Parts: sequence; structure tokens; C-alpha cells
Amino acid sequence: ALGLFTGIGLSEAKARETLRNGALSALLRRAVLQARSALGPALDKATGTLLYNTAARLKDPKHLGFLVGYIARREILTDLQLSAALEYVRSHPLEPLDVADFERACGVGICITPEQIEEAVEAVISKHRAELLAERYHFNMGLLMGEARSQLRWADGKTIKNEVDLQVLHLLGPKTEADLEKKAKVAKARLAPAEKQKVAVVENGDMGTETQSLLEQLRGEALKFHKPGENYKTEGYVVTPNTMALLKQHLAITGGQVRTRFPPEPNGILHIGHAKAINFNFGYAKANGGVCFLRYDDTNPEKEEEKYFTAIREMVEWLGYQPYAVTHASDYFDQLYSWALELIRRGQAYVCHQKVEEIKGHNPPPSPWRDRPVEESLLLFEDMRKGKFGEGEATLRMKLVMEDGKMDPVAYRVKFTPHHRTGDKWCIYPTYDYTHCLCDSIEHITHSLCTKEFQARRSSYFWLCNALDVYCPVQWEYGRLNLLYTVVSKRKIIRLVETGAVRDWDDPRLFTLTALRRRGFPPEAINNFCARVGVTVAQATMEPHLLEACAREVLNEQAPRAMAVLEPLKVTITNFPAPKALEVLVPNFPADESRGFHKVPFHQTVYIEETDFREEADKGYKRLAPGQPVGLRHTGYVITVQNVIKDVSGRVIELEVTCTKSDVAEKPKAFIHWVSVPLACEVRLYERLFLHKNPEDPSEVPGGFLSDLNPDSLRVVHNALVDCSVHSARPFDKFQFERLGYFSVDPDSEEGKMVFNRTVTLKEDPGKA
Repeated sequence: ALGLFTGIGLSEAKARETLRNGALSALLRRAVLQARSALGPALDKATGTLLYNTAARLKDPKHLGFLVGYIARREILTDLQLSAALEYVRSHPLEPLDVADFERACGVGICITPEQIEEAVEAVISKHRAELLAERYHFNMGLLMGEARSQLRWADGKTIKNEVDLQVLHLLGPKTEADLEKKAKVAKARLAPAEKQKVAVVENGDMGTETQSLLEQLRGEALKFHKPGENYKTEGYVVTPNTMALLKQHLAITGGQVRTRFPPEPNGILHIGHAKAINFNFGYAKANGGVCFLRYDDTNPEKEEEKYFTAIREMVEWLGYQPYAVTHASDYFDQLYSWALELIRRGQAYVCHQKVEEIKGHNPPPSPWRDRPVEESLLLFEDMRKGKFGEGEATLRMKLVMEDGKMDPVAYRVKFTPHHRTGDKWCIYPTYDYTHCLCDSIEHITHSLCTKEFQARRSSYFWLCNALDVYCPVQWEYGRLNLLYTVVSKRKIIRLVETGAVRDWDDPRLFTLTALRRRGFPPEAINNFCARVGVTVAQATMEPHLLEACAREVLNEQAPRAMAVLEPLKVTITNFPAPKALEVLVPNFPADESRGFHKVPFHQTVYIEETDFREEADKGYKRLAPGQPVGLRHTGYVITVQNVIKDVSGRVIELEVTCTKSDVAEKPKAFIHWVSVPLACEVRLYERLFLHKNPEDPSEVPGGFLSDLNPDSLRVVHNALVDCSVHSARPFDKFQFERLGYFSVDPDSEEGKMVFNRTVTLKEDPGKA
């Protein structure tokens, strides 16, 4: 074999490397022996290269003899023709191939004469003559080659290059010293930092302005996904004699439209990882003019509750997406049951009595019931449906080995739990492995997008559709999105709720979508975050501060300004310039006053932050102190301390000050926020729920995630004050409290006592980055 391979021009090292690959060396051996039987024992290196490339690049070995025949007859002479031939057989999986169409596609029989090459190159050089004379040999000669080749697809590249070199030499003459000098590089204009950040984002599924938008990442050829109806071009896709007919029917139903689905289990609340799945599934459909189904995978009635169905749809719509249709796996229970019977009849499924414990893991003992008669399995499966077996006494299993080595996955199991939609009709329920691909088939999904851990189920996905001779979609995997300093598993969140560490699934310290909404994160920020993470196959584990940065960018544009004081200190202006309160105009967005103003009262009694006053002004301290006046934002007045009033313990409880119009007073070192005639409110300040990045990692947190809780994750300010401009705000309305951060109205708010959640601070805490 070594001599056989070196005899076609492979180096000894390359030949030995090829021999280490059993599949490749077997194909190459067949190809070489077939070619030698036609051409004799001595094969030239060009033919050898074509044979090697055929063996190495051919996906389906059944076409090997067909292609080698064309090489041996000198009808495929170039790598360009071979590439076209390989693409043709890949995209035409059914036999027999249309030989005439194949030959047209591969340039068989087309002879490009030297005169044709000369004429094509002459035309291209004539087109670029002026630039060639100006730039001489610094001109991009590749451009000439490319244009000439585009006119003569099957011409030999070397011959074209030689003709280009010859005609350029004839036009320009030999190279001079100036021609040999390197062309000076043109310095690229650098973007300013602000411009660099202005890249595009998804806002409610539409384009905004931040990173490359998710729609751009998902559009067209960006992901190298198959086109609808071309499922067979996907690596690993299994083609059966019925495949092309089924795809034809599929295209007639869908009209060639992209169809995706988001299939959550309704047994918990969606979290930040699901936001990526929602954006990916709905976004891919939207970016390519398609539709996306919201399909509830409601095959486990023990854990499903109506509140989860409602919350899931609410979150999908909150993120800005509308499902094309809302469906349930349970919509198809009758069809799935009929297919299970058909699977048994075809000898591809059987009833098994091994216990759950026996078949767990990747190396369970083989089922002693695997080869039981079809008629027996049909009767036993009917008994399962009638409730004659207890839970765990019988399952229906499929006869296949999955990619991860797991053998004969379960298709149906017994559960005596009423279903929220079908009631007591069923006491057997299908599993994910059985249900998922068949529901995709029923809904004519084109791209079944799921996270990377489902890659091990791809072969079973294809197997089941093909075993039943139904339309087979294509499963594509992408990387999960994980966040540090949190847990997202349903079981662990339930533990947090049960132990009182958090209030419920929507506690703002969690990263469920309902919690993020309650905390005040805008949906656009979450979509932008998903766009920044990007559509990657690798798992992404991100820091929470990156999500917070996305929130700041959106809230800076969306959240009107207001003033609030968390730790109030009373200030009385003894020379207040009016007998009653004045009205002060405050811009909703100071950077763009065209977006309006709101009025706040300015009275002789105002309240400032305790931290904005010191009895002694340290070096670098710029706010209010005796002898150091400050401006009150938006009022046009500067205040100066005249008297400090303390309680019996020596704590400062009030300041008496005088005010001066800012246009006559010396410019103060700082301007501070304030409130007057304010509303009382409660403010909740949140920090990370866990102390360590990976609270579930035993090496980082040996005591388990419940031992890693941050005791300072929530601080409640009961007696904060806010200006009255927010009096009509509703739950989830958002504001920027000047100098404090971004805040959102909590649903706990009542008449006379508003509650605000701090979403994020105005600037990132360097300690968290």
C-alpha cells in the first residue's frame, strides 16, 4: 500500500499518514486500482492528486467509482472540476444521477483554447489599462486573474496567470527599480472610542445601535445553515429512498419558508440562558423571513403548572417576539401514539420491564426483552395505555444506540397523573427523545435549534424520523449562555425559595427573566446582551457586569430623570426668596432637552443626602460643609451653611442655610440633588446573591451553594424620599435618580408608599469588573 500511494506522487510521509486513516486509505486504494486498470500502472502526479482529493473529500463512498471513472477518462482534469463534481453528488443524493446534468455542472467536454484565454485576458487588461499604466506593477494583478477566470470558468488557472504575466509585460515592459520598491501602506483612519462602540443591536427584535445586531449575525449565509428543502446537504443527515419525496411535500406545505420553534418545558420560569434561546430561535426566523412556533413540551404532567405556561409566553412577548403559533406537544398525543404502534410493527421498538435504576447511566445491561415478538409488544403497549401496569413496571424503548453510547432510549413511560390539557385520557406519556423530533416533523420545522448538550441526540433525532418515514428536519446546536455568581437550575431556585434566601422566582437578585424584569432590566438590554455574546457553538460564561452595562446603555436613553434622597437630611433655607414654593423645570433627559421637562416644587425646606454634608471639609471633598457652599441642581441657587442643628446624641439632624442666585454667587465646587415636598418611598438596593463566581462548584464552595449566600445582597431603605414627578408611575416604570442610579417601580407599590428597585448604579463598580 505504501508503494501504491507513493506511486501516485504522495511523499512517503504523506503516504504513511494516509495509511494511519483506515477509511481514507481504503477509499484511496480502491480509487488508485480502478484508475490503473484504465490507464496502466504509471499514473502521473496530477491524476494522483485528483484521486487523493476525491478519496479525502467525498462524503458518500458509493459515488467513488463514478468519479474515478471521469478522472481516468481524462474528463475531469482540474481541481476546479473535481470540486464541482463533489458538490454535485453531495447535493443529488438519490440514484441514478442525471449524467448529462452532472457533466454540464462539472465542465466535462468543455475545451478552453489558448486563443480564448488570450482574448479574455486582453479584454480585462484593456478595461484596466489606465490604472495599470499609472500604478504599473503595484497594481493588484489578482484582480485581472479573477476577472479573466470569471469569464472562463473551466480554464486552467496557471495558463491564465501565464497569459496575464505575458500581456502585462508587453504593456509595461520589464520592472524598474521603482516597481521593485514596496508600496507604501495607507494608514487606516482610526475610529474614535465612541464611534467604535456604535455598532448595531437588537431592540425588541429590531435593529438598534450597539454590537453587530443579532439579526445580522443570523441572516442568510452567516451561519452556514442549510436552505429550506436542502436538509440532505447537512453533514450527518441520513438520506433514505423517501427523503426527496418527503422534502418535496415539505416545501409544498411551507413554501420554502424558514420555520423554527422555541420548545420550553412548562415546569419552571425562564432564565437568562433561555433569553439566548428565544433570541436565537425567533431571531433566526425573523432574520430570514420565516416564522417561529412557541411549543410547550408538556409531556411531564407531574411538574407542570398553569402559571409557568402564562409566564413563559409573557416573557417571550416581553422580549419583543410574537409566536407564529402557540402549540403543545400534547396537541399531538394521538398522532404520537399511532406512530409508537407503527414503530413497534416495524420492529424498531419493544416493551421493556427493566427498572429505572437498571437502565440509568451509559452502560446498563442489555434488555432481556429487546427481541420479544412484535405482537407481544403491541399487546403489552396497549396494556400500558389501559393502565394495567404500575409506574416503573413497563416502558416502551426504541432500538437504537445514541451518539453518547446510551442504548435504547425510552419512548413512553407510565404516569398516573392527570394532564392539565388532556385530563385522564392518558396514563402513558412520551419522552423528550421520542416527542421532540416528531413534533418538529409535524410542524414542518426547517431548523431545530438547540443547545450543545443535545448534540448526542442528533443521530436519534434523524433515526426516529427515518424509521417512521416522516419528514426529517435538521437539528443544529449552539452554545449555552451561562452567568457567573448565580444559579439557574429549577431545583436550586426552589431550594432558595424554600429556605427564604429569596422571596420567589421573580426575586430581583435572581437571573430568571421575571426577576430581571422586576429589577428593571429593559428587554432591549437583554436582547443586546445576547447579541454581544453572539451566536457561538462554544458555551459562553459571562460576568453579570456585562449584562448591567447593556442595561445602562438602554436606560440612559429610556429612563427619564428624577431626584430621590435615600438618607434624608433636612435643610431649611432661612432667606427663601418667595412666600410659597417655587416651581422648578427639570429636563427629562438633560442631554436632549427637546424630550421635555417636568416640574418639581422648590420650597424653603429641602432634603439632601446625609453624605452630601460634612462638618469638616477634608481635602478633595467638594460638597456641602461650613464655609463651602454647593449648588442645588436645576434651581439656579447656591446654598451656604449658617447653622448646624444636632440631636442629644450629637447627630446632625438639620441644617439652616442661606441661598444666593447662582449668577451672582461664586461658582461652587459641586451641585447636589435634593427633594422638596417629596413623596415617601421604600428603596431596595441589590447586590450579588452569591459571594463566589461559581457557587455550584464544590472546589470553590465546598459547603454547597446555600453556604455561599451574600448576607448583604439586599438592603432596604424604608424612609427614602422622591420628588413628586413620579407620583403617577406604574409598576416596571423606570427612572434615573440623579447621581444614584437607575430604578424601577416594584409591583409591591401601594397608594401612598411607592417601592423602587435599584436596577444598576450609574457607573460600573470597578470591584465587580
